[in-house]
Amino acid sequence: MNRPYFAVLCFVALWSGLPANAQSWQSHVKDELSLMGHRNWILIVDSAYPEQVGPGIETVETNADQLDVVRTVLTTMKSSIHVRPVIFLDAELPFVPDQTAPGISAYRTQLASIFHDYKVQSRLHQSLIDEVAKDGALYHVLILKTQLAVPYTSVFIHLDCNYWSADNERDLRAAMSSQAAQ
Repeated sequence: MNRPYFAVLCFVALWSGLPANAQSWQSHVKDELSLMGHRNWILIVDSAYPEQVGPGIETVETNADQLDVVRTVLTTMKSSIHVRPVIFLDAELPFVPDQTAPGISAYRTQLASIFHDYKVQSRLHQSLIDEVAKDGALYHVLILKTQLAVPYTSVFIHLDCNYWSADNERDLRAAMSSQAAQ
């Protein structure tokens, strides 16, 4: 066999065998976001977050700082015409003391700074995990695991439609109901 041809075959065989996670997590978020829509989730989680399983749930190890991942995801979403973030934090987060989780106060301050332009909602950690598990049976959930080792620091981003609001939907349903009543 011709040596250059053999070298090309070896390269193609090795390249095609690369794991899917060889793509950078930033590129993966950008690619996935273009496919995602309302009802999908993006989670940015600490290192101890459980690996959830389900037909629509995908976990990517970022090996990155959690706050950097949050910033990157939000920056990527800002240019989206089709989705906007609905942000949830663990309700437990404000109650985690610095004595048992050193640096948590500084983390909360930095997170508040990142979210200054967003409405942030709080829910119990387990209820968010349960909702993600339920939605992961029908919709895609992208979990971005980070190096953070501080409890109750998961950021849950539920995607909503950017060009159609809840008020638009309510008005549409009211118009449909009034039309049906006639």
